[in-house]
Amino acid sequence: MTADGAVEEPGTSRPAPTSRRLRWNKVPEVTAYFWVIKVLCTTVGETAADLLNEKLGLGLTGVSLLMSVVLVAVLVAQFRTRAYRPGIYWLAVALISIVGTLISDNLTDNLGVPLETSTIAFAVVLAVVFIAWYRSERTLSIHHVDTTRRESFYWLAVLFTFALGTAAGDLVAERMDLGYWLSAGLFALAIAAVAVAHFALGLDAVWSFWIAYILTRPLGASIGDYLSQPTADGGLGLGTVITSVLFLAVILGLVVFLTVTRRDVSDPERLTPQAS
Repeated sequence: MTADGAVEEPGTSRPAPTSRRLRWNKVPEVTAYFWVIKVLCTTVGETAADLLNEKLGLGLTGVSLLMSVVLVAVLVAQFRTRAYRPGIYWLAVALISIVGTLISDNLTDNLGVPLETSTIAFAVVLAVVFIAWYRSERTLSIHHVDTTRRESFYWLAVLFTFALGTAAGDLVAERMDLGYWLSAGLFALAIAAVAVAHFALGLDAVWSFWIAYILTRPLGASIGDYLSQPTADGGLGLGTVITSVLFLAVILGLVVFLTVTRRDVSDPERLTPQAS
């Protein structure tokens, strides 16, 4: 068995293919750039969801349906690409962040589902996705997302990590009443603990990744709320418009940088022009 959990072919050091590989790896390498943009996307997901809900006048359900349609269109484009493309990939992540937030908010605000219930439900659904992924592929590797089936499992997992992170983050914020800044510090410490468990104690790399991925959602949301909410509510009062535009500008700058430099591509030489 390989380090990422794949089953090896007898007498070789290479993972046994579970389905015909149709394209190059479709996701970025997990670098510092990855985590920075991920946190920025989660922040945008929180503030943009609030902004759209306030400004479009469609109601929470209407905004959710609209953004879900946009997300589907972007995911179709993502699946049609033959290799990782930073612009499409990170646009999909940002939209999933918004949709995941809206799903959780709809359950809480429109349907009255308690946060405890939605947190448990999202955790169960995410576990089912991981089990189905592993039973199908014999790996949960996030370094070899190179078939349509693996990519489908990957994006399902991403969606429910955002929904779970939103519900769990809101639950902690309500129960502990720490305020935005202290909440952000708490989740940052939790992510640091995962990093220590991985690098010092040998926690499996794949599980370390997904645990940290979930925790970055409430971290980004706490940062977004702290920046955007009124000072009377414990925020800095920048508003959802300024906060969203600021973070989107930083995301755009980093994505352009990665598109040019390919710093987050595992095998840059494989991404020749004809692979686009």
